[in-house]
Order: sequence, then structure tokens, then C-alpha cells
Amino acid sequence: MINVDRVTLEFNGVRLEPLSLAHADGLRAAAEDGELWNLRITSVPEPHNVESYILKSLEMPDRVAFAVIDAATDVVMGTTSYHDILPIVDRVEIGWTWYAKSRQRSHVNTSCKLLLLSHAFDTLGCAVVGLRTDNFNYASQKAIERLGAKKDGVIRHHWPRRDGTVRDTVMYSIVRGEWPEIKAHLHYKLSEHARLG
Repeated sequence: MINVDRVTLEFNGVRLEPLSLAHADGLRAAAEDGELWNLRITSVPEPHNVESYILKSLEMPDRVAFAVIDAATDVVMGTTSYHDILPIVDRVEIGWTWYAKSRQRSHVNTSCKLLLLSHAFDTLGCAVVGLRTDNFNYASQKAIERLGAKKDGVIRHHWPRRDGTVRDTVMYSIVRGEWPEIKAHLHYKLSEHARLG
């Protein structure tokens, strides 16, 4: 049975450290980089709601939230989480993920996913890692599929959006047997990104 603790993970210039109120100013700046809260299909908080966003994440018993930090500059680039943690079946999900607009389409997301997936499968011993996204968040769906995750299906009328509408949720997963190939693929993607600059 897995035991998911609050840990710090670091790789490829990206550090994931347990999210706390000490990250509020940095997280606010990351959200303001692109005014990401205006996107109806994301969970990015408005600048004045950052503290309550952090506190809510800390109160959730089945979630471990991280600040995504540039290891060279200590700048907060965004946040990500393990959530819907089910120790009885050795399952976690990765989500509540968003990055400052200037950090999108960089090595950051692939590095974060490699950190979280490696920790989940290689350290915690997870049997499966899930990912989910809004049915209209096509960019997120493509990013999840590029990781090598398999689409499990769609949960209809599943979760409220910030504008009061209710989304369908697209569910994906990676099982333990798929992890070695996906891990090699993610390392290859990062080496190609570094090579091409």
C-alpha cells in the first residue's frame, strides 16, 4: 500500500517542493504571467485568491500539492499535485497543474511529469497513475497523450467550471507495465529539446 508524503523532488533545472503560503507571491506572479485565470477550462486562481487556493489545496486529505520552482533562480513557475490518492489500490493522479505562460511549451512540463511519474512508480510503487482534463482543454489532452498515457474514457457532467457550467472530464492513465517505455520516451523528448534549444 503506497504512502504519499510531502517531499521535494528535483531534476533538469526544475524543483518541486511542497506548496505552502510562502509560495503565494510567486504563484500570484505566475498566474499573472498570461492572466491564466481568464481561461474557463483551468483551475488557475485570480491573484486575490492565491492564498485561499493554497490553503484549500493543503486541506484536501487526498492531495499533495507542489510549487514548481526554477532551480537556478528560485522563481515559482506554477503548481502541480498528486491527487485522488487511493493507497488501497496503489493509485494516484497527477493534476491541478498549470504554469506561467512564459514557461509553457518549454522543458518544464515534461520535467515535472518525469519527476512525478518516476516518484510514483519507482519510489512509491504505484500500480497506476491517472491524469484528467476538461473535455474542451484540447491542449492539455494533446500534452497528456504525448506523455504516452492511454485514454480511459470520458465522465459526463462531472465537474463544475469556474463560470458555473459543468464539464465532461477526459480520463487517462499509465499502468506500471507501461512505465519503462514511457520513462525512456520522456528522457528522449528532453534530450531532443536540449539538443534543438
